[in-house]
Amino acid sequence: MAAGVVLALAAPAVPATAAPRPAPTAPAIVWSPCVAPPDEQTPVPPGAECGVLSLPIDWDHPEGQRFDLAVARRTATDRAARVGSLVFGPGGPGDSGVDRVRKDDRFSAEMRRHFDVVSFDPRGTGRSSPVRCSAALLAAQPKVISDRAEFDRTLAGNARLRADCRARTGPIVDHVDTRSTARDLDALRAALGESRLTFHGSSYGTLLGAQYAEEFPHRVRAIVLESVMDHSLGTRAFLDTQAATVQDAFDEFVAWCAGAASCALHGSDVRAVWAGLFARAEHGELSDPDRPAVLLTPFDLSRLAQRALYGPDWSGLAADIDTMRRGTTPPAGTSTGTSAGTSTGASADGRDVATYPFAVFCADWHLPVRDHREYDRHLRRLARIAPDLRYPQALAAVATCLGTPAPVANPQHRLRVRTATPLLLVNGRHDPASGYAWATGVARQLGRSGVLLTYDGWGHGSYTRSACVQTAVDRYLIALRVPARGSHCPAVLPAG
Repeated sequence: MAAGVVLALAAPAVPATAAPRPAPTAPAIVWSPCVAPPDEQTPVPPGAECGVLSLPIDWDHPEGQRFDLAVARRTATDRAARVGSLVFGPGGPGDSGVDRVRKDDRFSAEMRRHFDVVSFDPRGTGRSSPVRCSAALLAAQPKVISDRAEFDRTLAGNARLRADCRARTGPIVDHVDTRSTARDLDALRAALGESRLTFHGSSYGTLLGAQYAEEFPHRVRAIVLESVMDHSLGTRAFLDTQAATVQDAFDEFVAWCAGAASCALHGSDVRAVWAGLFARAEHGELSDPDRPAVLLTPFDLSRLAQRALYGPDWSGLAADIDTMRRGTTPPAGTSTGTSAGTSTGASADGRDVATYPFAVFCADWHLPVRDHREYDRHLRRLARIAPDLRYPQALAAVATCLGTPAPVANPQHRLRVRTATPLLLVNGRHDPASGYAWATGVARQLGRSGVLLTYDGWGHGSYTRSACVQTAVDRYLIALRVPARGSHCPAVLPAG
């Protein structure tokens, strides 16, 4: 899934908060072999252990109700060389750290040799008391708001959704913010028997790592933030930086296609072809390349490209564009796509429900839009910033959280971090989701407590695609060898 100032053009202030209470002594986690879910299709390597950690729902009232945090680990492959536990912070919000550990596909053999790799499903997601809501109310949320009447309907629908989620989920729905998860992370550190935390956060997980360092600087051993979130941004800056980021990634795709004979669009005016697809989507005449019976809206078309740029899968994107330009008008009765980012099931009373991990985002971000006139100004400005991809996925985030009462549980603010070992930030120059501007912004906020390693390539994330990045991250986490300031790793051209 998924950067400066709010509408008044002033940076959000840091909320006045009491000093965090130290986590109580955590009980040891009882580990047992992970059991594959019944719908597991792909075999996973054996050896993963799973458990739960009982934690307070509200850390300001630790004697109150509790929930079970789902955790998983793989122990170090060389016990004599073991450094300790490395905790991985999953992205999303909504990615499963438990599943990532089970798959065992995130870290190098050298890292696995030295660390027990541990992760978890953050509160409100996955197996850790997920937020549950009406699937119908979630499906009714627009991704792009078309007029004043829809703006008003969205406000009312979001209010109904919040009430429905609270009724179905219980009290944890008001405590799924990342600041609460940072306290969970400190309790997990203690339960693992570590005096200081070694952490690698990816994408949305970088917000967790940064906030942990802010809340518990004296407990930081080493923290990697890969594909960095900047949690200091208001509505306009958040939207604008996302638009510029995805347009830059699309520009790189166009440049590749112009020079690569293997591109399915090689020799064509890619931007003109793309503009034609947008026009067809606006008229309800464009089918999904993989599901001909499903129509693509302009937002869906933008999202299709953005997801392909994550890899990046340039060859696949070119093939999809070629398929769509050759396609005919869909037959009558073709349906539009459904909402992404949720999973459906049946509630106890038989009604459809869906998990809603994006509730975490709405607890972390205050992104107000006063009325449809202001919203429309955002749309027109984004079309100038990103003429090819006019609908960044950030628009859906703003619509989903529209009307959330302020203050949110974990509002944006500039980081205040002072750690003995600098945090290592790693970001791609052309990351389509966590843009380079976010990484440089966070690096400025961290000052001497952060070092930015730039990957001069493409895609969302870089540890698994660049041997140079992997080596630098491994040395930092294993031996605390911090890269020199201004370090770069060369781009690795995507396959195809």
